[in-house]
Amino acid sequence: MQEEVENKSVALSIKATKLTGNVLKAALLKALAEMEKKQKNPKVYKGKQSVKHLVRQGAGVSNIEITDGNIKSFERVARKYGIDFALKRDTSSQPPRYLVFFKSKDADALTAAFREYSGKVVKNQSKEKPSIRKQLSQLQEVVKEMAKSLSRNKHQEVDR
Repeated sequence: MQEEVENKSVALSIKATKLTGNVLKAALLKALAEMEKKQKNPKVYKGKQSVKHLVRQGAGVSNIEITDGNIKSFERVARKYGIDFALKRDTSSQPPRYLVFFKSKDADALTAAFREYSGKVVKNQSKEKPSIRKQLSQLQEVVKEMAKSLSRNKHQEVDR
């Protein structure tokens, strides 16, 4: 009986070893397949990205210079048109300039995006609201003038 139990335990340990070896082999094969898949299909970046990622995509890269500090509104328009772009800030000049790098194939979409962006900028500049403090000071002057004219009218009526 003892011998039978020993034989069964030895057989079980041999089967377990074979099983773990097969599982390990399958796991390694799957990991290698995933690594090869990533090498064949690298991650494709869309929208705003670094200049390094933009250059790696293989398309020719062009750039345009922007001096406007309100770059967020340009990012919204570029996202709307599906442009892959990279922003680089040039701090050596005053005021700081921004270089917008984009793929050459996106040139038509970029011109349309810039047309819309420049229209928004001009529209916002034309809608500038006057300062509330200036309006208050102007109204105070008008009220003072009205008060002076009323007091003059009262004095003239009393004298009659």
